Amino acid sequence: MSSSYFDNNSVSIPISEDDDAVAGRTRPRVRRKRKKPGFRGNEVFTWPFFRLLKRWWPVFLFLPAAGLLILEASRIDRKPVPVVKTEPVPLNTEEKSVGNLNRLDPTTRVVGGVRERCLKLLPHEEVQHLDLPVGKEPSIPIKNVVYFSESHTPYVPLSRQQTQATRFNRFTGNQSLEQREQSFEVSETAEVHCGFHSENGGYKISDEDKNYMQTCDVVVSTCAFGGGDDLYQPIGMSESSLRKVCYVAFWDEITLAAQEAAGTRIGGDRFIGKWRVVVVRDLPFRDQRLNGKVPKMLGHRLFPRARYSIWVDSKSQFRRDPLAVLEALLWRTKSVLAISQHGARSSVYDEAKAVVKKNKATPEEVEVQLSQYHRDGLPEDKRFNGNKALAEASVIVREHTPLTNLLMCVWFNEVVRFTSRDQLSFPYVLWRLKVLKNVNMFPVCTRKDLVNSMGHLRKAKPLVD
Repeated sequence: MSSSYFDNNSVSIPISEDDDAVAGRTRPRVRRKRKKPGFRGNEVFTWPFFRLLKRWWPVFLFLPAAGLLILEASRIDRKPVPVVKTEPVPLNTEEKSVGNLNRLDPTTRVVGGVRERCLKLLPHEEVQHLDLPVGKEPSIPIKNVVYFSESHTPYVPLSRQQTQATRFNRFTGNQSLEQREQSFEVSETAEVHCGFHSENGGYKISDEDKNYMQTCDVVVSTCAFGGGDDLYQPIGMSESSLRKVCYVAFWDEITLAAQEAAGTRIGGDRFIGKWRVVVVRDLPFRDQRLNGKVPKMLGHRLFPRARYSIWVDSKSQFRRDPLAVLEALLWRTKSVLAISQHGARSSVYDEAKAVVKKNKATPEEVEVQLSQYHRDGLPEDKRFNGNKALAEASVIVREHTPLTNLLMCVWFNEVVRFTSRDQLSFPYVLWRLKVLKNVNMFPVCTRKDLVNSMGHLRKAKPLVD
């Protein structure tokens, strides 16, 4: 009875919301997979890379092997260099220059496909019998040069500040701009400042040295002030030149002390080898480079009776016969002045830039000098009278004539007034003294044949108060 009730009389039973929630808790849950951290986009690049590697792996393996093979092959011909540990050796300028000392081999150059000597000297036998030409009367337009001194004009002492600013002093005299202009005027008698203005101006030389210097007809001279350079003995001269030529080296007391400390002493006859050493006291300038311009430019004042002179910078060793040099550079070419050309530059304006760049003068000093030359009309030409306009001036060969003496005086005044870089002022004074045309500006290879270049060994010590 009971079973038919359930079979025939089934009734649907409604389920409430609460019942539905209960039923939901009993449903099986589907577990979701966690996402791995990272950038899913890597798969875009990773799979193509692996596919490329899988396809081309033999090539990737071959390239490093080939590179290694080439590297090893390049080392086969190389000789192994043993590694030796050495202590650092300081650069010794004196040892470096010894290689040039006492060299007599000629300097040559190729001309028209033929190698020839730069300086063509007379054979040694002819030099032995070479005499000085007979003196001639000075030619017009200049016959005589008169030098300013305290007997000519009252000297007004400059204050210390003015002396430092202009560098004019009791030795040079106080040249005005008007007197500077007049010094370039050519007349039969020229009047010019030329050092040794006053007895109290300095540059003191003993009477014994003065007497010796007045006996010289031909002079080879050099100087070393401030203990800068050693004294190199001249070589290559004939017996005739040894008898007829004076070799004079000017030292100051600083150089004298430095050489004595090094074991080099002046003999009782005042000679060291072939050089007569003249010790100068009371130098007129604090700038040692400027003190060196006195024997370089004013040789006619120091050797009043000399007819010819050859100047050699202290960094060089003179290695040729002086009489043969005079014959080759002056008498054969009918010149009164021979001076070495500049090897690197030709224009004074280019040289001015180089002087500033190498800190050999201040930009202000060079600007004052070049501005004055530009106002005076100095051209920027790189050649003058067929020669280079710029001289190197480490070797100067000249006849002592009124015209060359005037040139040296005005040149000296320029280095006192402006910078002591004489390469800047020489083209100017040569341009201003247009009457001086027979100048032999010889090339660099000729200078190299004349001297062995040793270089400056030490920096010269400046004078102190």
